[in-house]
Amino acid sequence: MTLGERIIRMDSWLLDRVCQPMADRLPERFSAFDAGMSCQFGSLLLSAVSIIAVFVLTGMHDFGNMIFNVLVWCLCVSFFFGLGRVRVLVKPGKPNPLRHMLVSIRIVSIPFALYVVYQALTSPPTFGTAVWFNAFSNIVFVVGLYLISCQPRPPQVRTTEDVWGRGFAPRPGGGF
Repeated sequence: MTLGERIIRMDSWLLDRVCQPMADRLPERFSAFDAGMSCQFGSLLLSAVSIIAVFVLTGMHDFGNMIFNVLVWCLCVSFFFGLGRVRVLVKPGKPNPLRHMLVSIRIVSIPFALYVVYQALTSPPTFGTAVWFNAFSNIVFVVGLYLISCQPRPPQVRTTEDVWGRGFAPRPGGGF
């Protein structure tokens, strides 16, 4: 077994054994895709707070880094809108095509999240708050990607017995 196959097997294990049970326990009206998109939006907000905090802490003197960080954030926003557009591909009761479409970004995002957590642990105290916002942003991004990639639950099918098996007792005072 090659290294790539082992990495894909670990990704599948994480998706099937950790995230799918969490997605199956979500309320019926709140799908795993909705939870994942909420995580993606939260990641965008945390990332924006991190960028603003760095600008405030450095006094906005480094214009090149500021523009670079804002452009990277804009790429993240476009990724968020792109995920929203492919929502129509995820249908209840059918296999989730995003499971295979997002495998590479899921695999790459985990080491980046671990690196940013390492950065947060070793950062100077003056930048600690800003870097931790960035670390939380990356963690929430990874969780959102895995929730988006989970298989949707099949729609609930109500049996005829469930519909007609209810006891229709007359109300007190007559009538139905």
